[in-house]
Amino acid sequence: MSDIPSIAATDVPDDAVVVDVREPDEWAAGHAPGAVHIPLGDLPARIDELPETTRSLPVVCRSGGRSGRAVQWLVQQGFDVVNVDGGMQAWSRGGKSMAGGRDGQDPVVA
Repeated sequence: MSDIPSIAATDVPDDAVVVDVREPDEWAAGHAPGAVHIPLGDLPARIDELPETTRSLPVVCRSGGRSGRAVQWLVQQGFDVVNVDGGMQAWSRGGKSMAGGRDGQDPVVA
């Protein structure tokens, strides 16, 4: 998977719009602020919902596997996207801010 464009979680700009391809329960537990939620399985049908941006669009999942597949597919469709290395686990470890959280709890990576 070394041919997949990627970015370190800590290098994603704080104001970047991130596409999160995790499942709804994972998303609800915690996600990047301002992220767009499109589960991996829904991506082909919802490709027109991808946000427009002037820079590479970061794509994230829990650890980087699903988002890597999404990035591989999106690159083939002509999109300028990058995989967030290590996913939301690396995002959280890197001290990046998170939104969401279940039942009033602090956001976590599920």
